[in-house]
Amino acid sequence: MSAEPRRVAVFGTESTGKTTLARALAAHFGEPGAEEFVREFWDLRDGKITAEDLGTIALGQMANEDRAIAEARRVVFFDTELITCTLWDDWLFPGKCPAWVRAEAGERARRVALWLLCDTDVPWVIDPQRSFHDEENRARGRRLWREALVDRGLPFVEIRGDWAARERTAIAAVEAMLARAG
Repeated sequence: MSAEPRRVAVFGTESTGKTTLARALAAHFGEPGAEEFVREFWDLRDGKITAEDLGTIALGQMANEDRAIAEARRVVFFDTELITCTLWDDWLFPGKCPAWVRAEAGERARRVALWLLCDTDVPWVIDPQRSFHDEENRARGRRLWREALVDRGLPFVEIRGDWAARERTAIAAVEAMLARAG
């Protein structure tokens, strides 16, 4: 039986290039990536998401991750994951994040080998699914996402700079993680 693939989560608040970076890493390493489920759910629901949908969104995200893990050989890339779901749940629907989602997020987070924390130092890109374009909320998001990693003691590398620099830093971090893993 081969070893389980190493999990890499591309992490950060909205409009920080997570999807672009996760797809670039998957292509570079020839491995699968797990897409962000809530984007698909948003489209299916015409942008109408309520607190009652939070568990369904978490289940869809878990299914995307599990499918990508099953396809991977050495490494798998997550465009988002359940810690992000809990952060958004708390921000948009205070007090409504299901307890099981929070517990599962903690369990799954411990199985991620590397977190790539994307900074807000790139231009905001308009997208109907994005909410917080102002500097104050972008700074708040950056702080919340960073604290989520620090508070849990999770291993992360900060991803900053222009798109080429971000990709170089991420590739180097993944290569170093894979070298350590053997």
